Amino acid sequence: MDKTLTIDIEYPDEVLWALDKNPEEFEAEAKMLLAVKLYESGKLTTGLAARIAGVPRVTFLFMLGQYGVSPFGETPEELEGDLANARRASGEEI
Repeated sequence: MDKTLTIDIEYPDEVLWALDKNPEEFEAEAKMLLAVKLYESGKLTTGLAARIAGVPRVTFLFMLGQYGVSPFGETPEELEGDLANARRASGEEI
């Protein structure tokens, strides 16, 4: 069985006011942001990041788009470049 660890982060009440969130909403968003950033930086897989965020992997993949992060780990421009290279390599006209 996997061991689960916790992290406590102190924050002032003003954060809740500034973000117009209750503590549960803020904490859920903070976990999601941490998970998204760890995935985006290549440090975690989508599965592990989803576990940090406390959501199913499919939900995490969907949420990546809400944060402007590709679930493929690449920007749209990089994907377009890869597609163009694949077409060139196969002899297909671009």
